[in-house]
Amino acid sequence: MIEYFRKSGFIFSVLALALSGCVGVGDRSGDESTLTGVAMAQKVCSMCHGITGESVSPLFPKLAGQQREYIVSQLTDFKGHARSDPTGVQQMWGFTHLTPTQINELADYFSSQQPMLVSAETTAPNARGEMIFRTGLPEQGVTQCSACHGAQGQGNGQFPRLAGQHANYMVRQLKVFKLTNERPRGALMQGVTHNLSEADMVAVASYVASLGRSH
Repeated sequence: MIEYFRKSGFIFSVLALALSGCVGVGDRSGDESTLTGVAMAQKVCSMCHGITGESVSPLFPKLAGQQREYIVSQLTDFKGHARSDPTGVQQMWGFTHLTPTQINELADYFSSQQPMLVSAETTAPNARGEMIFRTGLPEQGVTQCSACHGAQGQGNGQFPRLAGQHANYMVRQLKVFKLTNERPRGALMQGVTHNLSEADMVAVASYVASLGRSH
């Protein structure tokens, strides 16, 4: 019986996290359906992504300067529970209340923020990662990242900005694309990552994270 309640408590905790969003349903105050996108960005989103979308934790992606169209599509997928990757479920499934207006205003806000320059590192950018990003691995059927994400990783419409993004976050997303169907709109990326090794994921994520470095 004790073991049963332990398991039940664990399951309940997981479900609570899945429904909570980043800050937790119980931690929110007021009716957020009435907030403007800017107010929501500053009151709610900032707790994970930073006030301007420059998150400091690799658990949460940087949103500053992200492509507007991409933000709209991802928030729409979270609102409709179309994205089912575990981390996304835990952090974002609580946001079913977002209105189309709020989604558009959030996209306007974060896409208009200036991305922070990445601090210059003492080591050179990852050479293999740069090769994968710029030329791909044709013999393995891996297309170059720059073909969709831009020569500087700046993104283009539905293709997100990657420059300066947390490397650990990008590796996690590449694994999601490769191993699962948990990301809608991800068929193209699943094809790209199918033959990409974990070592090459780390290499290209490290390189892309270094784009936009200050000198």
